[in-house]
Amino acid sequence: MKAGTIFWFLAVVFSCASPAALFATDSPAPVISHIQRKPIASSAITAVGYSKRLHALEIEFRNGAIYRYLNVPPSVHGALIAAPSKARFYDENIRGKYRSVHVRLRQK
Repeated sequence: MKAGTIFWFLAVVFSCASPAALFATDSPAPVISHIQRKPIASSAITAVGYSKRLHALEIEFRNGAIYRYLNVPPSVHGALIAAPSKARFYDENIRGKYRSVHVRLRQK
């Protein structure tokens, strides 16, 4: 790469409000879920799914929101399913303890 090309590139990058603005989109890319969720009996949770390969736990709430929790050990998924109160287990052991992303359902 020639020095002039490098100078031009740097000038463009640093003239932006933020270098990330060059690559930013209006909204985050939707998460397409292939994790099968199974219905559960709970006052706040409709369904739960888990991917052993991804170590990802997906929870569908009664209000329609679906979240994927990352780096969740299989034992946490098993304990959630076995808990007498799924909502309480979620509040005490999952909420705020694992990084999460909002899942948007695949459109049919």
